[in-house]
Amino acid sequence: MHWINRYIDQPLLDGAARFLRAWHIRTGLSPERLEPLWNIAVTGLLIFAASRFLAGPALLLCYGGLVMLALPSAWTLFTGRDADGYDVAAYKRLRTKAFMKREAEWAVRLAILFTAACLPFVTRSSDPSAACFMIGASLWFVLTGPARSYLAAAEPPMPRDGDRSFKADLQFG
Repeated sequence: MHWINRYIDQPLLDGAARFLRAWHIRTGLSPERLEPLWNIAVTGLLIFAASRFLAGPALLLCYGGLVMLALPSAWTLFTGRDADGYDVAAYKRLRTKAFMKREAEWAVRLAILFTAACLPFVTRSSDPSAACFMIGASLWFVLTGPARSYLAAAEPPMPRDGDRSFKADLQFG
């Protein structure tokens, strides 16, 4: 168990934390915005791929399914809390939530990772439309499932809001 945590889970958490930090430095947006935007980008890519490979009723069914997968992320982006105001309080709230997820949900993260690795190999169907749908569904899960779980448990970046007391207390050096 220690080996799995040390060589699989922890490097992925560190990579997610580095990605969140780079996202925040590059865009200035809250880390809470990254996961919904990633989900919408993956869904848009799958809509483009579906339009290239499917036609007729199968394409309409695929569009409907992909739009339903994108709706919760769009809802989060447009009606969520003020996620653009990333300050000390938001950082502390995210840091606490990430710590609890790191400690309590490590087995869930590894199960999602294992499922994402195995899912594309077990989605076979004799119907071409169903096969395309299952490949698209597994691609969506592979690209969003592990990202969602590891971004939620990663250490959030410190805000760059100009608060002198925050920088003095939490930045060393």
